[in-house]
Amino acid sequence: MRISRRFLLSGGAMAATLAAVGGWRALAGGTPAAGDTRKAAERFEVTLSDEAWRQKLSPAQYAVLRNEGTERPFSSPLNDEHRNGIFACAGCQLDLFSSKTKFDSGTGWPSFWAPLEHAVATTEDRAFGMLRTEVHCRRCGGHLGHVFDDGPKPTGLRYCMNGVAMTFRPAA
Repeated sequence: MRISRRFLLSGGAMAATLAAVGGWRALAGGTPAAGDTRKAAERFEVTLSDEAWRQKLSPAQYAVLRNEGTERPFSSPLNDEHRNGIFACAGCQLDLFSSKTKFDSGTGWPSFWAPLEHAVATTEDRAFGMLRTEVHCRRCGGHLGHVFDDGPKPTGLRYCMNGVAMTFRPAA
């Protein structure tokens, strides 16, 4: 195989891009390793080994809840869930949100204007060179999504959650 100058230049550009993204992540406190989170100093009622979480959760749930991933927008059936009921953590089944606070934000992720009392906690998220407020389950620490201040009344908040991180239980 003959290596051209164009091939070398495009490879160098790709390496620089990857280094820049990696540098951003390093400045932001890094990307959590498998099973690790930026909430490591926090204690949770439900704690499992990384292997136990992998066995308990689907690969998509594990990627979001344990590694702070994000599902693709408009991919969760919970985005279109409009029945009365409760949205709970897929990791530990803690009740998180009532359907009464759910609204269509148009973002492609289930959105709520308020969580249930004592259901979630937040941490500062500086990943990817931006400042956001990460939302996690207060019982198991599972990553749920982020909260933004562009939601509807009465709170003005938009809890933008990953549907794969939650389950839904219809009201009886």
